[in-house]
Amino acid sequence: MDLEQKTRGLSKSCALLIVIAGMERYAFKGVASNLVTYLTDVVKMSNSRAAKTVNTWAGFTSMLPLFSAPLADTYWDRFFTILASSSVYFVGLVGLTWTAFAGSRSATKTISTCFLYSSLCLVSIGLGVLNPSLQAFGADQLDHDLDKNSELYSGDQKEAKATRKTQFFQWWYFGVCTGSLMGVTVMAYIQDTFGWVLGFAIPGIAMFLLILLFLSGCGIYVYSSGDGLKMKKTTTPFEKILKFVQGRVVKTKKHIYTLADEKDLDAMELELQERPLCNCDDSTETEDVEAASTTTKGLGEEESLKTVFSGIDNVKLVIRLLPIWTMLLMFAVIFQLPATFFTKQGMTMKRNIGTNFRIPPATLQSTITLSIILLMPLYDKILIPITKRIKKNGKGISVMERMGVGMFLSIIAIVIAAIVERKRLDISQKMKTLPDYDPETVPLSIFWLLPQYILLGISDIFTVVGMQEFFYSEVPVRMRTMGFALYTSVFGVGSFVSAALISVVEAYSSSTGDCQNWFADDMSKARLDNYYWLLALTSTISFVVYIVLCKFFKSSSDQGDEKKESPK
Repeated sequence: MDLEQKTRGLSKSCALLIVIAGMERYAFKGVASNLVTYLTDVVKMSNSRAAKTVNTWAGFTSMLPLFSAPLADTYWDRFFTILASSSVYFVGLVGLTWTAFAGSRSATKTISTCFLYSSLCLVSIGLGVLNPSLQAFGADQLDHDLDKNSELYSGDQKEAKATRKTQFFQWWYFGVCTGSLMGVTVMAYIQDTFGWVLGFAIPGIAMFLLILLFLSGCGIYVYSSGDGLKMKKTTTPFEKILKFVQGRVVKTKKHIYTLADEKDLDAMELELQERPLCNCDDSTETEDVEAASTTTKGLGEEESLKTVFSGIDNVKLVIRLLPIWTMLLMFAVIFQLPATFFTKQGMTMKRNIGTNFRIPPATLQSTITLSIILLMPLYDKILIPITKRIKKNGKGISVMERMGVGMFLSIIAIVIAAIVERKRLDISQKMKTLPDYDPETVPLSIFWLLPQYILLGISDIFTVVGMQEFFYSEVPVRMRTMGFALYTSVFGVGSFVSAALISVVEAYSSSTGDCQNWFADDMSKARLDNYYWLLALTSTISFVVYIVLCKFFKSSSDQGDEKKESPK
């Protein structure tokens, strides 16, 4: 019990970064959740063009970490990367606010599309670089906490570290969801009530406050470069510049220590796999000098070979993760629906509460986030302890099992969505025979959509949190940012897959001869239920293949255990 109390809480730096991640989500969701409305009502785009713009923007934003992460891992310092990318993010939000202001002051109420796209592009670049770097920077703080408290873990070291990692990712995602909820609900109301200038200015102000808050934590962060955790003490970025200028060889008293990149990285990889680093003994000065001399000589002869083999191993590692990554794409496709077709469904349903208030359909997206916020503590306090007792281990449900449960729940959600849509179409067809028929509203409450939203929220707890921990745990420290980029890119590629699938289905359904376009503008003629059943089928196939892959997949920690148990 004493051990549990000592290892339960997160450090100040981890908590601060969780708050910062929540503020970023507030700014992003405050823009993204209602962007389609802005493009159609203010910029005067068609519905199809606005949807394509939002989908392309979302896909580009999510894919960008795949290109920025290798640079961040290899060349960029994470602290300055976060600072620079958040500044670009802020400039993009200022530009977006200016487009709304210029449009409101223009006599013709027209907005420069070029300037609008440029502002959105800056937001994408800032976000695409910020997100993986911020998460990797948070993981650096977590690694330092695990090392600092390693003496507390003793016999149950591996299980205690795994529990702390899971706790960190769960609360990280809890902070992200809290910011998302505030962005979807508060900003949608402000934009609809007070206008788009204020509606875009507030996310910009939030991003500016984020930059100030991030800078305020300089004294408590643990800093590292993309090469790994080389600095365990609290050192400011400006001191790091001086250390870099001093060179790779640091003289301390009469001892000479040479920092060898590959050896440091190999040691950190061993640390990540919970294997003992080395048997270090500081009993005599002679051993220290001899060890440093051996390192210097060996590095000159073996550095090139190690670099080659290290690069090959990194490529093999990413290829090993690709099958799992691919099977998660259909989950990402389903998760694009709340901002598109689910909202379109809600616009045709009964939305009145009382006589004066109508629920904006886009605000139903907040039920996903709200269900995550309410159920996450139950997941941590009830489900995990139960699975620990059932499986008789220290962690309970594994990461692979967690992602599988979320994928299964997403399939159930899309099946429910298909059934509700079929019911809505049936009522719409019956209402056409009545004299007071309203083509824009079906007498079916919008609350019928809540089950599919809530189930998606629950599936999010399992799959998205599991994805973060999975890619974090399966990559070495030198590729930490790339691991988070792989997680983020699932949703980016999923956006493009969703757009491509819609184009293919629309082309096929429109060419059948009976003019039954599944995505017709007239929602009484559209067949979204067929599209939902198609997604349910393809998601089921992905889920089955995922189960098969899990049978043969061995995690990095399992491979490390096998090496430890091999004959010496």
